[in-house]
Amino acid sequence: MEQVLKDEDIRKQKKRILIVDDDGTMLRTIKSWLDEDYYVFMVNSGVDAITFLATNEVDLILLDYEMPITTGPQVLEMLRSEKKTSKIPVIFLTNKRDKESVMNVLDLKPEGYLLKTRGKFALLTQLSEFFEKEKAKDY
Repeated sequence: MEQVLKDEDIRKQKKRILIVDDDGTMLRTIKSWLDEDYYVFMVNSGVDAITFLATNEVDLILLDYEMPITTGPQVLEMLRSEKKTSKIPVIFLTNKRDKESVMNVLDLKPEGYLLKTRGKFALLTQLSEFFEKEKAKDY
């Protein structure tokens, strides 16, 4: 019984992260990096992200910049325009590193901008730091 309660406490503490990326290989890779520490959900388009968020809550969205039909910045604008999703933190996880792309996104005030090329350790570190800052805000 103690183990069941302990497992339940651990489950409650795990943060829920939605990964939005049109590259299936990248989705699976990032999910495998995060699965141990987080509840991870995946969608492969901006429209699917909006649909998913209509019925699900997450603590953070990792959003790709370049996607067909609806780009990451467009998705972030949609999220910010809806009351239910306007406060969900978003970190861009992308390969876009040119100054114009970065500046366009920073105007939308995401919680971060991380290059995919930095790898697993950098992503885990960034997420840990982000959630620690969020926790500190609650106190």
